[in-house]
Amino acid sequence: MKDRRTFIRSAALSVFAIPLVVKAQQLARLPRIGFLSAAPLSSITARTDAFRQGLRDLGYAEGRNITIDWRSADDQWDRLPALVAELVSLNVAVIVTAESPAAIAAKKTTRTVPIVMAQSGDPVALGLVASLASPGGNITGFTTVSTELPSKEVELLKEAVPKLSRLAVLTNPDNLGPTALKYTEMAARALALPVFVQEVRDAGALAGAFSAMTKERADGLIVLPDPMFLTQRSQIAELAARARLPAIYGIAEHVRAGGLMSYAADRAVLFRRAAIYVDKILHGAQPGDLPIERPLRFELAINLKTAKTLGLTIPQSLLLRADEVIQ
Repeated sequence: MKDRRTFIRSAALSVFAIPLVVKAQQLARLPRIGFLSAAPLSSITARTDAFRQGLRDLGYAEGRNITIDWRSADDQWDRLPALVAELVSLNVAVIVTAESPAAIAAKKTTRTVPIVMAQSGDPVALGLVASLASPGGNITGFTTVSTELPSKEVELLKEAVPKLSRLAVLTNPDNLGPTALKYTEMAARALALPVFVQEVRDAGALAGAFSAMTKERADGLIVLPDPMFLTQRSQIAELAARARLPAIYGIAEHVRAGGLMSYAADRAVLFRRAAIYVDKILHGAQPGDLPIERPLRFELAINLKTAKTLGLTIPQSLLLRADEVIQ
């Protein structure tokens, strides 16, 4: 009798265990997407949310018919190669990278796993692809680089600060490649503006960088896009305000954190479109055959509260052209 009860109990437990085993097997068979960011994921939630929405628009749902393995180097870029290797070991079908440093690390680590850049600097100058039209290899995606963008940023800053006489440029030399800085310097020279380039590789050097820009008598600033700058956007806005330095940024989140102006592509749109490329690759497309896309438009954002703090009156003509005005 005892043996019979033991058998019945074991059989019942087995029945309950079967769905769990099946569920685990099903999850193991789901297509895996690796997502890699150089910056903390908490600093790019609008972008990751847009990527998820893009997947949902295509009929994907995490845990139901797809798995996403999220990885972040938390601004410690030397961790990126190990994180890529970890994703490769998980047999991901595709790796989505959030910025240029992540894309570079992914490209160096694997030549076989498809890579989709949700955004990047100049991928040709960075050696990531052969050309925008025909990337070749295992990488494709989206770039925010435009040869016209730097001149537009300089013009907008000059319009907001008519007495602008010396321009500073804040850049991380480990990111973006030479294209953005080169075209920014060319745009400044076209308006006869001397340029002071301030390089910063880590957050601890930001305060010293602003002191150096003040000593150089810069009265306007362009902050080139960078993952670390994005993470430190509140600190940068505070330092710029303290130095009474009007700044324009290549990422709109800086303005929402207290920066003066931005002229930038909507990154959320690019991350949402990255889901389309992921879907194409999961259905057999080769990344090297998918052209690198550029943004269709750039948006102007202005923070009037910051302008008031800096003692600036933003011209009405500029405000009328703004896509976003923060009061």
